Amino acid sequence: MKKNRKLFAILLTFALVLSLAACGSSGGSAASTTTDSSAAEKADAAGNATGAPAEESSQDSAAVFRTLEEIQASGTINIGVFSDKNPFGYVDENGEYQGYDVYFANRIGEDLGVKINFVSTEAANRVEYLETGKVDIILANFTVTEERAEKVDFALPYMNVALGVVSPDSRVIKDLSEIGEGDQVIVISGTTAETYLSENNPEITLQKYDTYANAKNALENGNAVAWANDNTEVIAFALQNPGYTVGIPSLGSQDTIAPAVSKGNETLLKWINDEIVSLADENFFHKDYEETLIDTYGADYEDSLVVEGGVTAQ
Repeated sequence: MKKNRKLFAILLTFALVLSLAACGSSGGSAASTTTDSSAAEKADAAGNATGAPAEESSQDSAAVFRTLEEIQASGTINIGVFSDKNPFGYVDENGEYQGYDVYFANRIGEDLGVKINFVSTEAANRVEYLETGKVDIILANFTVTEERAEKVDFALPYMNVALGVVSPDSRVIKDLSEIGEGDQVIVISGTTAETYLSENNPEITLQKYDTYANAKNALENGNAVAWANDNTEVIAFALQNPGYTVGIPSLGSQDTIAPAVSKGNETLLKWINDEIVSLADENFFHKDYEETLIDTYGADYEDSLVVEGGVTAQ
């Protein structure tokens, strides 16, 4: 009897061991399944968020644009322009876009046979608006630089530009060395003026604004000793506002202004380049200057600023 009880106890213990081992194996498997399922769900969610498998989403996001054919089929082109940078891109008293860049934009729409949806942009948003497909073209006094050309595709130029510095007549800044340690210089965020001064004159304290209107107000309110920007802009400001002088009319290298499209949008880029070349036959950009800029700059600046057919002076 004792032997039977001992044998029964051994068998019961053995059964319990097997049961616990099975439970442990089952628990481990369940934990593993939960982890794999979570990872799969995350991957699916990433793919569904972009409309593509997760591993393809980065490639898709790198090319967000409409081709020339898609724009023509839609009947509308989205063009980014300034709304507060008179005389290049601004909204007049009737709520209509006007200016040198807008004049060109209207011709693009006419020759493409589509309506134009003007999208107001700020200097710092120009690259972003192209990268996200918010606009098809940027025509917002966009200076061509190597850094920007890594992110967008520039067409042929239609204007020359350099940097300039405007300051009050009470203290005309004729050289950057005249800017003291406690002085500040106004720049627009995302412009070549900001980049140039940050890289070449880091000792100068910059006062940064997002809009041209705020920058002009800051200078008029005496918040800084000078304003650095495209020389075309500061010359226009000085001519339109008595009491200010462009003491530095040319700073840094001579650059060009050009239309820009999303990186890789080859069909639209080619069309714009062909358009710029063909418009030279009618001296289009000289007419543009005479319609939009001559009241500001006069005739003396016309030949030095205007670029016809994408060909700059050597």
